[in-house]
Amino acid sequence: MTEDEGLRALVGPDDAAAARAEAALWEIWHRSGDREVDTLLHEGMAVMERRDLAGAEAIFARVIAQAPEFAEGWNKRATVRYVAENYEGSIDDCEETLKRKPHHFGALSGQGLCYMALGRPREAAAVFRRALGVHPRLRSVRHNLATALSEAVRGNGH
Repeated sequence: MTEDEGLRALVGPDDAAAARAEAALWEIWHRSGDREVDTLLHEGMAVMERRDLAGAEAIFARVIAQAPEFAEGWNKRATVRYVAENYEGSIDDCEETLKRKPHHFGALSGQGLCYMALGRPREAAAVFRRALGVHPRLRSVRHNLATALSEAVRGNGH
């Protein structure tokens, strides 16, 4: 499956095809084309799973330095920064991911979560809507969008 085929399947009528497409897209996004970079990415993911956030961030910084056009290096560092509550840094890394992969629903969703954490529900709602435009079956993003809209209506947003 190509990336374009996967993105089309996400919005298609077949739930099973969409689920397969999501898994295929993550596989595609995790391949840089350089074995050393891919090894570093997976090492960083393992370090992140052990909750060594500083160590994981350092590894993902190496991935970015070695392969700055590889979107997933930026996305994984965004994830580590989100977990470490460095929301502005995570937003910046999500932007870098999206410059390279504009339909990266993971980066869109993560960026929205960062905006929510910063008390910026209107900005969160905008990126949650973009994520749902790419992948309308993301229930957690749909829920987060409803929360962001509710907070924005209550006046808690900028």
